[in-house]
Amino acid sequence: MKMTLVAVVLAVAGTTFGQQPAAPASTPAPATAPQGQPAAAPQKKEIKDPAEYNAYVSAVQQADQAAKISGLEAFLVQYPNSVMKPDALEILMGAYQKTNNAAKMTDAANRLLQVDPNNVRALALLAYGNRAAQKWPDARQYAERGLAALPNMSKPDGVTDADFQKQKGELGALLDSVAGFSALQMKDNATAEKDLLASVTANPNNLEDVYPLALSYLTANPPDTVNGLFFIARAANLAQGAGQTQITNYGKSVYTKYHGSDQGWDDVLAAAKANPLPPANFTVQKYVPPTPAEQCADLLKTKAPKDMSFAEWELCLSKGKPEDSDKVWSAIKGVPLQMEAQVISASPETVQLAGSSDDIDAKRADITLTMDGPIPAKLMPKEGGPLDFQGTPVSFTPDPFVMTMEKGALLTKAGPPTHKPPVHRRSTGN
Repeated sequence: MKMTLVAVVLAVAGTTFGQQPAAPASTPAPATAPQGQPAAAPQKKEIKDPAEYNAYVSAVQQADQAAKISGLEAFLVQYPNSVMKPDALEILMGAYQKTNNAAKMTDAANRLLQVDPNNVRALALLAYGNRAAQKWPDARQYAERGLAALPNMSKPDGVTDADFQKQKGELGALLDSVAGFSALQMKDNATAEKDLLASVTANPNNLEDVYPLALSYLTANPPDTVNGLFFIARAANLAQGAGQTQITNYGKSVYTKYHGSDQGWDDVLAAAKANPLPPANFTVQKYVPPTPAEQCADLLKTKAPKDMSFAEWELCLSKGKPEDSDKVWSAIKGVPLQMEAQVISASPETVQLAGSSDDIDAKRADITLTMDGPIPAKLMPKEGGPLDFQGTPVSFTPDPFVMTMEKGALLTKAGPPTHKPPVHRRSTGN
């Protein structure tokens, strides 16, 4: 457990550690003001038994922490129902913290919650302790209880309003951090985003919250990639050494996948460095892949139909715009083609073939080849094997795609196909 964060938990109580309750009074103050008069301000807690008072004051005024612990533990045993019991336990938490006794500090926090269930400092301490132990449900529960109790937290005597608000802000940021990080570990990204953003808003330079906040956006379903990219870039700016390199590379890879290239990534890094939170106009342009029809149109700008692979023919004939499909079909219809495909099934008169990698993987025929004459038994193609052949396209069906070819002929090894387009995977775009 990081003592610096535990010190934040206990900071609000720091000004009360050396304070004393009101001295024993001979005449108790009236519980209510006379009728018609404004209510009196809340009074200090009062110990009426001089012996109890002296035991308490003697314990809290000890400069030596071990002596203070001993005195407070003895006081709590001797006066288990004292009005100062919550205060004594808070001071005891601080004393155990100063002696680096985390186990006893945690024990004091649990004892404090038994008498003051909404004590924010005890809840925050237990929340952070359970986070350190990776007990995510317990850490989240204590943190959420602390956040619920925080608005009603009482200001200690002797603390200015400004200091008290600052201390409450620090406690709130810590509780948000624990609640958000625990929620992220429990796959509750929506809660993680809310709580971690609150913590980052309070402390925008805390890498331990900025990086998990980025992950809460990026690993959500669906992800909030734009906010996630801003905060992963922010984390890259805050990190140092090898950690900075790893975070930067990760952010760049997410950006490239989302945007379609790494162009503009440096601008995101610059924006995240200059701003603690995403500016109002911050955005990242999402790459939208071309549709199959657009892919075919682009393809025809660089390739003549006769130079295309079978998979590219299939793309244009099944998914292309009517004018593009017609252009491709006009170029190959009735033209004897020499090519290679994989045998799905074969008979002397007809061979079913797969010409694209998708259909090869699926073992689905996308070519029906009618032979010009029966295939001799000794030359019968083997199922699953490659086949060099010649055929003339005569028709096709677009969905599911099947090209019908006639005048089929087997090509021997001595005469390899003159047109053997590479087998490419069909586009999976919409």
